[in-house]
Amino acid sequence: MQCDRILLEIGDYFFLTFHTALSLFNTFGWIFKKTRPWHLTSILLTASSWFVLGIWYGWGYCPCTDWHWMIRDALGRPIESWSYIHFLIQELTGINAPPEIVDVSVLAVLIVSTVMSVVLNVRDRIKRMP
Repeated sequence: MQCDRILLEIGDYFFLTFHTALSLFNTFGWIFKKTRPWHLTSILLTASSWFVLGIWYGWGYCPCTDWHWMIRDALGRPIESWSYIHFLIQELTGINAPPEIVDVSVLAVLIVSTVMSVVLNVRDRIKRMP
């Protein structure tokens, strides 16, 4: 039905926009003092998804990626990529980067962003103490 197709297209656009924004926030949200508490929550939820849910669903599991891939499958546009960032690079640039390099880079960004977020949130909290 046409209505179902429209809903799937909206879902595809939503996940493309939301998941990309979330990825950018997880990468850079620690930089801004006002967003640091939200960033810490977001990055810890992301890491939990990757490494806790990942025990059952595969390392690096992300519900957003899973749901987006289901929508793309229903639209007849299945995703060949394992990683959302790999897919995004391919979708935006047409470059099929080596998946291993993308995965290692994404993990490095997660680690750096998490460390920066924890350090800066702790520093900010200490500064607020009397």
